[in-house]
Amino acid sequence: MKTLRTLTLIAGVLAGSLGAQTVQAATAAPVKNVVLVHGAWADGSSWSEVIARLQAAGLHVTAVQNPLTSLADSVAATRRALAQQDGPTLLVAHSWGGTVISEVGTDPKVTGLVYIAARAPDAGEDFVALSQKFPTGPARAGVQDHDGFTKLSEDAFLKYFANGVDRKTAEVLYAVQEPTAASLFAGRTTAAAWRSKPSWYAVSKQDYTINPDLERFLAKRMNATTVELDAGHLSLVSQADKVADLILTAAGQHE
Repeated sequence: MKTLRTLTLIAGVLAGSLGAQTVQAATAAPVKNVVLVHGAWADGSSWSEVIARLQAAGLHVTAVQNPLTSLADSVAATRRALAQQDGPTLLVAHSWGGTVISEVGTDPKVTGLVYIAARAPDAGEDFVALSQKFPTGPARAGVQDHDGFTKLSEDAFLKYFANGVDRKTAEVLYAVQEPTAASLFAGRTTAAAWRSKPSWYAVSKQDYTINPDLERFLAKRMNATTVELDAGHLSLVSQADKVADLILTAAGQHE
């Protein structure tokens, strides 16, 4: 009887080891395609510095021009970009864009998800209610509604949304910010791809748009490989090198 129990224990340990190796292989498999999804009050140009670094590393990069008119429209735009990739693809999102990749990331072509100071809702979750459990960032006070579409005031954008970004660059980003449907933030996903796909998360410790503790909660909930950056909400601009490094790691390009 003791021998049987010993054999059973050994078999369990071996199975666990094999399982761990399978997960490690899946997360480390090199990926050449990366699709980037921007968030609210931004456009695809916010990824410019990251794109240059990823391309220099030999990756094929596509930045979605997210319409920000509805969750369905943004999901459709990302699905179109994903359909054009010629193989396994890493999905990367900033801010509200995390909602989109949480929905789209269940596609079998997607190997992993990278969240940069991003939302990461569970399926059907009321993310507005969840976020209200954490202190609201001062950037929100600058939201201006114009006929159902919102923009950030210049003061709020430069001081709180783009904190840590040099002034001239921040002014350009303010000029190209995409009007965002006021109803966008209440949209609910039908899936949570991070529950089944390897995930990475970059927390912005100086974020005045999404509370850093909310970001930490989301990263922990998805069991993401997590880094903390001493940056504001636009870490993809102010610390493009570190954001690119995280993406390259997720793409299997770094150890």
